[in-house]
Amino acid sequence: MLAFLMSSSFTRDDVAEIAALANLEIAATELELFARQLNEILAYAEQVQQVDTAGIPATSAVVSYHTADREDRVLPSLSREDALANAPDAALESGLFKVPRVF
Repeated sequence: MLAFLMSSSFTRDDVAEIAALANLEIAATELELFARQLNEILAYAEQVQQVDTAGIPATSAVVSYHTADREDRVLPSLSREDALANAPDAALESGLFKVPRVF
């Protein structure tokens, strides 16, 4: 059950009132469309609420363990020369490469 009371359906007036509260300009031709779409969303939410979840254990996280969660370790990396091997206009002595001036 939802933690708050919802209207069982949206009317054109409801949509116009919500749009006014949100400072949105909605054309009169769109009011009926949005009311219908909001009613479809409400109907789906009610359908989802009817699903029996009694045998489903609660979860504290929705993502599983990833290798990105591993412990940090210092590992060997590329040498400065290897890292700058394909860089345009590389200055190997300083470990940098030149780029065109931006401003």
